Amino acid sequence: MIDTDRRNLVLMALLSPLSAAATANTKAISSATGEPYVYAPDSVAHWTGDEQIGMLIYPGMTIMDLIGPQSMFASLMGAKIYLVAKSLDPVTSDADVTILPTATFDTCPRDLTVLFTPGGTDGTLAAASDPDTLAFMADRGARAKYITSVCSGSLVLGAAGLLDGYKATSHWSCRDALSGFGAIPIDARVVRDRNRFTGAGVTAGLDFALAMVAELRSRFYAECTQLMAEYDPQPPFNAGSVKTAPAKVVADMTHLLEDFTTKVDELVAATAKKGLPIQRIG
Repeated sequence: MIDTDRRNLVLMALLSPLSAAATANTKAISSATGEPYVYAPDSVAHWTGDEQIGMLIYPGMTIMDLIGPQSMFASLMGAKIYLVAKSLDPVTSDADVTILPTATFDTCPRDLTVLFTPGGTDGTLAAASDPDTLAFMADRGARAKYITSVCSGSLVLGAAGLLDGYKATSHWSCRDALSGFGAIPIDARVVRDRNRFTGAGVTAGLDFALAMVAELRSRFYAECTQLMAEYDPQPPFNAGSVKTAPAKVVADMTHLLEDFTTKVDELVAATAKKGLPIQRIG
C-alpha cells in the first residue's frame, strides 16, 4: 500500500520531466451533447493547486461511490479534501465500512472548488429528504465552482434544487426520475453540463473522477493518475449495463430494485410538493 504523500511524490517525479511532452488544448471524452471536453493547456503550473473539495458522506451511502473518486482526487497535489457530515461521529456505509468525517456542515469551507455527493439506496433517500443536508448542499452549491455526484447521489443534488435545467446521469435504476427535479436525464457514463459533472452507477465514479482531474489540472495529469492506479478495466463479464447484460439479469435486478425505484418516485413527488428553491448556477 502506498500512502498519499509517497504516491504524490512518485506522481510529481513522473510529471515534472514529462511536462514538455504534454499536448496543449487536448480534446478528450465526449460530453452527452456531442461536444468534446476541452481541457486547459498543460503546464508546470498545473502540477500543484489549492482546490477545496467537499465530499458529502452520510449513513448508508455506497462506499465505492465515495472511495473511487476520493482516491483520484487524492492525486491532486496541494488540494484539500473534506469528508463532510452532519457531525464528526463515525459514518457507516451500506457495506458496513465506517468512515470518520473531517468536517461538519458548519466547519466545511463556504467556498468550494468541488462539491460532491455519493449515492446509495435507502441512505441516499434519507439524505435527500433531510432538511439539514439539503440546506448544506444548496448553500455550498450556490458558490461551488463544480457541483458533482456519482450514482444515485444525483438525487441529493436534485432534491437540493441543483440540477434544474441541467443534463445529468445517475444509476440506471433511478436516472429517469431526475426529470422530476427539472433535470434532463442522459444515458451516459459521465455527463458534463456547464459546471455540473455527474457519473452513472458506482464504478463510473472512477471515470467521473478522472474527468474531473483532467478538468482541474490537465489531461496529462489525469493520464498519469490513471496509470498510477492501473485503471485498465477488463471485466470478466459483459453485464455492466442494461444494454449489454443478459435479459434475465436485467429483469431480476429490475425486480430487486422495485422498492427503491418506488421510493425514488415518492421522493420526487415529496420534493415537488415542498417547492424547494431551485439554484440556477453557471
